[in-house]
Amino acid sequence: MDQSPGRVYTFHFIMLCLSNALFSASFNMLLPELPAYLTRMGGEDYKGYILALFTLMAGLSRPFSGKLTDTIGRVPVMIFGSLVCVVCSLLYPLVSSVGAFLLLRFFHGFSTGFKPTGTAAYVSDIVPATRRAEAMGMVGLFSTIGLALGPAIGGYISTQWNIQVMFQISAVFALLSVVILVGGMRETLADKQGFRLSTLRISKSEIFEPLVLAPVIVTFLTYLSYGALFTIIPDFSSHLGIQNKGLFFTFFTAASIGIRLLAGKVSDKYGRVPILKISSFTMAIAVFVLAVAHTPAMMLTAAIIYGVSVGLNSPAITAWTIDLGHPQFKGRALASMYIAMEAGIGLGAYLSAFIYHNDTRFFALTFYCTAVVTLLASVYLLFIYHNRRLQVMLRFVHMRAPIRRFLR
Repeated sequence: MDQSPGRVYTFHFIMLCLSNALFSASFNMLLPELPAYLTRMGGEDYKGYILALFTLMAGLSRPFSGKLTDTIGRVPVMIFGSLVCVVCSLLYPLVSSVGAFLLLRFFHGFSTGFKPTGTAAYVSDIVPATRRAEAMGMVGLFSTIGLALGPAIGGYISTQWNIQVMFQISAVFALLSVVILVGGMRETLADKQGFRLSTLRISKSEIFEPLVLAPVIVTFLTYLSYGALFTIIPDFSSHLGIQNKGLFFTFFTAASIGIRLLAGKVSDKYGRVPILKISSFTMAIAVFVLAVAHTPAMMLTAAIIYGVSVGLNSPAITAWTIDLGHPQFKGRALASMYIAMEAGIGLGAYLSAFIYHNDTRFFALTFYCTAVVTLLASVYLLFIYHNRRLQVMLRFVHMRAPIRRFLR
């Protein structure tokens, strides 16, 4: 599909944003309630696995979603990701053991392993490169709206009815996302191929795109805090006397929404790296504030700061990945970045649960450790990353194999 000069807000773009909001709300409405749900099953010591297993499968599936995005098309990959949410949400009420729950949670990770990869590639196809971060920011804005509404809707439904109804509503949201994709989206991949089982064979070169090493490093270091906070904040909220365990995420999301309206445009104007230096440092500050927080007001202040930093970070890092990646392998480049994201989230969830260990005395230590790792992203961008030199080196590595084939 040809990009219209200067045009972003087309019908297909708006439909994609709406689909993203529904998809995000579908799986995010479960997050605040799943720790207590698993505890009632007797799995209190496995709360860290709720995000860890989900993100592990998402990470493992990224090479496949990246390759399929570049071969069979963007839309089928997005549809598959949303359908996984439908099926898994309907299956949660049917599991009755900790092992079955964790297995289902593992397979639920297919959803975010596929949908965001196809979405980002689709957006890059239909918007001009000069407004890429703005478009990514807007898509992310709708995802963030889903993130904000999801936990609030899930908490309300669980309180007014029960958690089984919440699972059903989650499935409905995901199904509506599929309906939009099937009825309103047109494929943008020019050389679309039919699906064959051989397509699922992944070679070493298809797992990682070396051109996007720098965004991968920054993504991993910054999203580790994301996994930690989503694991620990529900218990930390209760510790501070906040009954609504989703309140932190509401403030975080509201701040993220506010900044996303401008973040993409700023990144398009001033560059990705300057914005990422600011966002990663701000993110570390937010987690440091959580480490010393002893009142609900301090915790919610940290939520606002963290929301601003994530709102700045997300569109810049996605646009930067597409900028550096090979135009014919957008799916592979995005998959590499998302693998780093899932690895950061999963490791952050696991390590935070390990350090915290259901002992309120270790809240501060957990947040301090998380903040230090997040700060390393700023250190990397300030003192290690050299834009021009790294790009030249990576492009040489990337082109070496085709040159060898040509010489033969």
